[in-house]
Amino acid sequence: MKTNDPVVRSFLTYLKLEKSLSDTTLDAYEHDVELFLRWNREIGKNLPLSQIKSEDLSDFVHWLNDIGLTSRSQARIISGIKAFFRFCALEEITDGDPSDLLETPKLGEYLPTVLTLEEVDAMLAQIDLSKKEGHRNKAIVEVLYACGLRVSELVNLTFDYYFSEERFFRIIGKGNKERFVPIGREAAKALDIYLRESRPHYNIQPGHEKYLFLNLKGRKISRVAVFNLIKELAQKAGIKKNISPHTFRHTFATHLVENGADLRIVQELLGHSSITTTEIYTHISRTYLHDVVEMYHPMYKLKK
Repeated sequence: MKTNDPVVRSFLTYLKLEKSLSDTTLDAYEHDVELFLRWNREIGKNLPLSQIKSEDLSDFVHWLNDIGLTSRSQARIISGIKAFFRFCALEEITDGDPSDLLETPKLGEYLPTVLTLEEVDAMLAQIDLSKKEGHRNKAIVEVLYACGLRVSELVNLTFDYYFSEERFFRIIGKGNKERFVPIGREAAKALDIYLRESRPHYNIQPGHEKYLFLNLKGRKISRVAVFNLIKELAQKAGIKKNISPHTFRHTFATHLVENGADLRIVQELLGHSSITTTEIYTHISRTYLHDVVEMYHPMYKLKK
């Protein structure tokens, strides 16, 4: 923590204690906020934080564009600024959140396929819980959606890395990068039922005892088996999209962003090394908002 600004220091302390963010992520937040404060002093109106308005933040964003920053870099900085002003509003340093309507730039990236909540529910409804593998399959889908895991991370889950009381997974992702991912209540409930009532009846093979998810032969379930399961459920649910286990990872991130989650929190949960990888979900969220307006606004309906 290099900053001498007491508000910024309080902000970073809040993130560290309340959000348990890594030092690298905290450094990124500090950089973004200090950039804005320096702009405010040297180029902007040199206003105290309590007098910053949305118009001032828009001027800052235009300046980011004017100095030639890419859309990715602008989106990353804006994410940090929005988190900072949410904190200022929480601490009543500002009267409300002036960054509330601040838009992130369009990234122009390929948008991955995302499921709606109704489609997730429809897939879950196709699972036959009377079958031996039924509760296992439900737990797999619930965990994929609730935790945003890669399929390789899912099939390698072990009891050593599952903290059932705290409802957390310890995940070792790409490049041996470690992260802790919380498990939602519904997913934890489905997983508990599978582990308690179903898995003990599997004929578990030597060397596979530590793995949470097993195939019917008592061995660690394969990535191909999970892929086939997801394809089958999507087909039965009548979903025409091209669905794979990774679709649930995209859906997890998109639904978080749509509901107001900070981009860097999503980055931590997904285990992305760079926030530029995570920024695609801000674009998906904006696309979703346009779709909602087109679907429900009466003027759009009249034009159809």
